[in-house]
Amino acid sequence: SVRMFIFLLLWKQAQSYPLFPSLGEMEGHMFECVNQAAVHEELEDETRRLCDVRPFWPMLKLVTRNCGRAERLLDSKIGVLIGKGLHELDALQDQEVKDFRSKMFRISEEKMQRVQLMTWSEWLQACFSPQLEPGGGATPVTDGVNDKQAEASLKVTMHFDQSQYIKACLQAKECPHLTLVQVSTVQAMFEKEISAIGAVVNRKSSNPPLPLPPKRRGPSIQVRAGLFHGTELLCKPAVSSESSGRSEHVWNRTLEFDITVSDLPRMARLCFAVYAVMDKVKKQKSTKNSGKVHYPVAWVNTMVFDYKGQLKTGDIILHSWSSFPDELEEMLNPIGTIQTNPYTENTTALHIHLPDYNPHTILFPPFDKGRGGKKFHIELKEIMERDPLSQLCENEKDLIWTLRYDCMENFPQSLPKLLLSVKWSKHEDMAQLQALLQIWPKLSPRDALELLDFNYPDQYVREYAVGCLRDMSDEELSQYLLQLVQVLRYEPYYDCALTRFLLNRAQCNRNIGHFLFWHLRSEMHMPAVAVQFSLILEAYCRGSIPHIEVLKKQVEALSKLKSVNELIKLGTIKNARSKTKEAMLTKEAMMTCLRQSGYTETLSDLHSPLNPSVLLSGINVEKCRYMDSKMKPLWIVYNNKLLGGDTLGIIFKNGDDLRQDMLTLQILRLMDLLWKEANLDLRDALEKAIEEFTLSCAGYCVATYVLGIGDRHSDNIMVRSTGQLFHIDFGHILGNFKSKFGIKRERVPFILTHDFIHVIQQGKTGNTEKFGSFRNYCEQAYLILRRNGNLFITLFALMLTAGLPELTSVKDIQYLKDSLALGKTDDEALKQFRQKFDEALRESWTTKVNWMAHNVVKDNRS
Repeated sequence: SVRMFIFLLLWKQAQSYPLFPSLGEMEGHMFECVNQAAVHEELEDETRRLCDVRPFWPMLKLVTRNCGRAERLLDSKIGVLIGKGLHELDALQDQEVKDFRSKMFRISEEKMQRVQLMTWSEWLQACFSPQLEPGGGATPVTDGVNDKQAEASLKVTMHFDQSQYIKACLQAKECPHLTLVQVSTVQAMFEKEISAIGAVVNRKSSNPPLPLPPKRRGPSIQVRAGLFHGTELLCKPAVSSESSGRSEHVWNRTLEFDITVSDLPRMARLCFAVYAVMDKVKKQKSTKNSGKVHYPVAWVNTMVFDYKGQLKTGDIILHSWSSFPDELEEMLNPIGTIQTNPYTENTTALHIHLPDYNPHTILFPPFDKGRGGKKFHIELKEIMERDPLSQLCENEKDLIWTLRYDCMENFPQSLPKLLLSVKWSKHEDMAQLQALLQIWPKLSPRDALELLDFNYPDQYVREYAVGCLRDMSDEELSQYLLQLVQVLRYEPYYDCALTRFLLNRAQCNRNIGHFLFWHLRSEMHMPAVAVQFSLILEAYCRGSIPHIEVLKKQVEALSKLKSVNELIKLGTIKNARSKTKEAMLTKEAMMTCLRQSGYTETLSDLHSPLNPSVLLSGINVEKCRYMDSKMKPLWIVYNNKLLGGDTLGIIFKNGDDLRQDMLTLQILRLMDLLWKEANLDLRDALEKAIEEFTLSCAGYCVATYVLGIGDRHSDNIMVRSTGQLFHIDFGHILGNFKSKFGIKRERVPFILTHDFIHVIQQGKTGNTEKFGSFRNYCEQAYLILRRNGNLFITLFALMLTAGLPELTSVKDIQYLKDSLALGKTDDEALKQFRQKFDEALRESWTTKVNWMAHNVVKDNRS
């Protein structure tokens, strides 16, 4: 290769220098470069070409190998594969990162040693896990959680050196009781010395500039701090005094919280908000005092206890974030990440001091298995059957907590409501809950998913939930993998039950491993999760070394397709004046590019990232093209040997976030599964095309109504030759319908045109029997979805922090609750659905007008 030639040439020239002998053997050196991600990449793999590496600038650095060649090569491959050099993780100097990597390295090494001892049949069974029975698939091994953690003591304790304690006791002539001391009176006080650097005037462009009030150098700055458990505020927030300055603000003040250290829950998080305080601008005709207004500047969160369970102490610098969610509790953002902003140059920096309460470290203790409380026989059905979005009043919470053993025996699926009724600021309640968790019946995996939401941060609750998930088959786990990856954001520590569970199941089944890899890899550009996801990816790769080359081939292929797409975008910009010339020149450039050996080799014989069971053999360049839309998506056609010589097409779109589409498609697949479980097949098992159309149309109508899918024009509604109706493009969901000139373009609850009805009635105007069957299918489908309404709400709620454009707050999920008529009886809900059905029939003419307008605009554009 060119790189090897450069290496040999450089080594030959180095021989003329006087200190050449000190270099040692040639094999002990390699090249390093700065890649496109602006990180140092070690070019250990000699098979990789420079055009694949794509250095940021034409400079290679000769470095010494510091470890064995095989280990170095593996580290280099993993770094390239996950998109983050492992030396970056080394450079973090974070003890939690070091401990996690050390544990995962040991576990992965043991895993690979077991793999090497397997026969071929055992290896195939372990990696691909065929479903041999309903609960089939590979049996997951234990995640290594220490059983002693289940043993309890309801004390926040002081940890000390036992030998010194024994010596002190003997000197005092007392027996050395090796018990833990309870801290019950010390208040949680957090001294803060806060410097807001460049926070007010020179903020990022994502925030509007602060208007400066007259006759003042700048607005006053204040800091608010709150203690949270999930979204529950544990006590009244603490607020600093106002500080007037330009860039630096120093308080030197202690903020006190009205809660004892012994009552702090294990997953308590300390949340800060920096904001500017300004006088409201008075209206010209108003004489009243308009008061003050608060402008948020920055927020940042940190855990009160570290990953070892130690109460944090000492000086800490927290680099904050400046993007704010729509809803803020007490101007604080408890649902935000606990990671500090890695881009420290232009961020607000908070310098805080957490005091030492004792010369010895304070550790959060394990809980006892004690049990308490009385059993009563009171009906709780009405409260327990409410959907997850329903709020509980304080009286209802007290009732649920009082009757917790009744809940366990009669409504075990009500555990989430019980958890919301716990007073997390009381250690007695926490102990009672832990006792209950030891004997609480296992929930179904679908019900247990809700316990992984942000509202349930307790470590033992999440471990209980993961224990329930272990009963999932591999197929069911794949169904919910999208949400399980997103809720990793809620885990404050790298080593947790959910991470271990996902890694274990992924390493036992390559199909799960494939999608876990891509779910994580696709978000590596997000600073809030980059370290966490890179650690999990590294751990997966080390425990699945045979999978590395397969995934590496996919990563390289996507990089090539991205280059082709960028070439096309550049070509269309240069030739924007002539549409015909643009199309001809750009398509020719695209095909020339695809024919290059570097592209054909990389893009051939790889497993599809969309479906790893499909092998993409070779590109049919003549049939490849690009689409005439804003992002110029590629239409790549493959010859596929495994499909009897048929071609197979994939669409590559670069520049759009397609996770909302993934979520919608996932929910549609789940709907189809739930319908089939209820013996209602609304897709592709019927022979006649008209029946196929009728049933799939019923599924389409109900699904698009419940999910509020928009942009339902004729280009996005497809019909297969078998008669199956389906929808593409899910950029608008949950009722976010498009408007034009302030007029809502989509006014019907779902698409039911007279063309559809004509097909359903087999072309006969008076065929009311067929149409009646269609209507009945729709009603059955709707009632089945209503029975699973809590599951849909949970799956959407678990995606709230994913950053999807139309799913940012609980208010967005309210659409789902309304469309499913949750809280109403089946009869009431069916009455509402029938009204919507009649509305769709009555207003079908508006759909035709909307489609006609869309086609006119499209024709004019082309």
